[in-house]
Amino acid sequence: MIIRQDCFFSYDDLMKISPKTRLMMILDQIDVSPLAHAMEKSPGTRGPKGYPKERLLYALLAKEVEQIPKISSLVRRLESDPAFRYACGFGIMDKTPSESVFSRFQDALSKEPALMELFQNLVISAFKSGIIDGAEVAIDSTKLSSYEASKPRKDIVDDGNHPNWGMKRDTNGNNIRWFGWKLHIICDAKSELPLFIKVTPASVHDGSVASAMIRDFLDSYEGLIKPSHYLMDSGYDYDYLYRDIVDEYHATPIIAYNPRGSKAPPEGLNEKLHPVCSAGYELKYWGKDATYMKFRCPHMTGNVNCPFGSNWCSSSNYGLTLKLNYRKDPRIHGYPLRNSKTWKNLYNKRTSVERLNARLKENLNVDGIRSKGIKKALMHCLLNCIALVAGTIAINKKSSVITKAA
Repeated sequence: MIIRQDCFFSYDDLMKISPKTRLMMILDQIDVSPLAHAMEKSPGTRGPKGYPKERLLYALLAKEVEQIPKISSLVRRLESDPAFRYACGFGIMDKTPSESVFSRFQDALSKEPALMELFQNLVISAFKSGIIDGAEVAIDSTKLSSYEASKPRKDIVDDGNHPNWGMKRDTNGNNIRWFGWKLHIICDAKSELPLFIKVTPASVHDGSVASAMIRDFLDSYEGLIKPSHYLMDSGYDYDYLYRDIVDEYHATPIIAYNPRGSKAPPEGLNEKLHPVCSAGYELKYWGKDATYMKFRCPHMTGNVNCPFGSNWCSSSNYGLTLKLNYRKDPRIHGYPLRNSKTWKNLYNKRTSVERLNARLKENLNVDGIRSKGIKKALMHCLLNCIALVAGTIAINKKSSVITKAA
């Protein structure tokens, strides 16, 4: 006969004194109470209160952290895993929400602006903690497949709210086509964390949303985060975007040049878009003066031995001098000088957004959209970004505690 000894501690007591799991450390950084309160006050929430919204929110965040593919799988995990239930705020004897409960909750959550505010508050917390720098940001988009079945182009509703066909080139130059959405991200180059996101149909071109996205991003943080450099690939190489960044947002665009099929560079420039003299030699960059970049004759600076000498271009003893106002044409004559060492070092930081995209897809669940509609697609992406920022804050806090203890 086996006599089972009574437990001295309850399950909740044991969990409180146990080491925190990765999931619990992440969820501890997220205060969902303002969002839950906003949802309680939203129209259409009369009637039985049902499950506490805080617990449902934590369960949806845990779904992304644990890369749980479907709501049905989330419900089964809550039913079978006591530690997971505890991390989401449910008691050991609490009834598990059904799929229909989560479905109705997702409908309400996708319409709630406070979800974006929750994400932005976490970003501000990371910024104030020194995790996010914000001086240099990278912008890019990544593909998201739609949960809706693909349709031929003739049957697509092209109103900006329905999924569409998109195409991008991968790192090897191959065309990739998909039906669904695009996730546009403004990423901090230092921490590789998202600062602002936007979801559009996949057919929307990257360059067409960048300027308005930057404006919304700056307005969201009310001057707290003010980047000095915006880093983008050649998909954003449009004259209006350069001018908006320089004139309206008072920053420097670092954007790869897109020749758009032209067989030769603009007149007076070489392949690096540096000015050349009448003999075809690249002029020597000689520094910046206010809003002007100065270039000198390469023969006079000793960089080349021109057979025509300096008199071919100028009778001055100083040699030919060219000054270009980089604010007048920031796309062609931007500062820092395009393809210079400084420019390349800045542009190389653009890969931060590519690593962020990979992290959201490989370590989280952003590629697993299981709901229809652009609002739910944005909600899904926000939950993943919230989890990523919260996880980074948690890791940095733990590292700080270890350092102080040492």
